[in-house]
Amino acid sequence: MVIHYTVLGTDQTLARLCDPAAEVSAHYLIAPDGAAWRLVAEDLRAWHAGAGRWGGVTDVNSRSIGIELVNRGDHPFAAAQMAALEALLRGVMARWAVPPERVIGHSDMAPARKVDPGARFDWRRLARGGLSVWPGEAPSSLPSGRVSGFRAAAVAFGYDPALDDDLLLSAFRQRFRPAASGPLAVADLAMAADLAHRFPVDRRAPPT
Repeated sequence: MVIHYTVLGTDQTLARLCDPAAEVSAHYLIAPDGAAWRLVAEDLRAWHAGAGRWGGVTDVNSRSIGIELVNRGDHPFAAAQMAALEALLRGVMARWAVPPERVIGHSDMAPARKVDPGARFDWRRLARGGLSVWPGEAPSSLPSGRVSGFRAAAVAFGYDPALDDDLLLSAFRQRFRPAASGPLAVADLAMAADLAHRFPVDRRAPPT
C-alpha cells in the first residue's frame, strides 16, 4: 500500500483523478474532514505510483493500493483525516493480508521523484496502531565505526539498492528522522538495522 499527498485541494484532486486524459488515478482519496472516496476497485490496477521500486517489486502499481490524502505537504494532516485513513487501512490490510511493513510512502519507493506524504506525516501514529512500522530507539553504545552498514540495512528493509548514498539517507530520514541533518549518524544505522532485522522486505531470506 502506498500513501500519497495531493498538493491540490479536494475538488481539484477529484477532477484530476477522474480525468482519463490525466493518466493518473488512485484507489482512494481522503479529504481533511475525513470524507473518503473509492475511485478504483481494490482488485484493479491504478496509476498512482509510477516508476520506482520497493524490495524486488518494480511495477508497484500492479502490486499495491494507492491512497491519496488531500494535503499540500507543508502542514500536519488533520485528525479526522488520519482517523479515516486508519479505518481504511485496517479494512484493506485485513482483506488483502497486508503486513504493516508493506504500508509505505510514495517517497519510499520513488525518492528520486517524490517526497510525499512528506515530513509532516505521522508514521509513528500508524505504527502504534499496527498499521505501519517504526524502528526502535538508537542505543547510545553503538560504535560509530559501524555506520558503513547503513546501506545494507536500508536495502534489506526495502529501499532501492540503486539509490546513491545521499538519496538513500534522505529518503530514510524523511520517514524516520525528519528533523535530522548532516552526515550519516549512528542513529541512522541503528534504526535501519532494527527495521531490517524485524521487517526484512524479503521474508524468505534467512535471518541474520
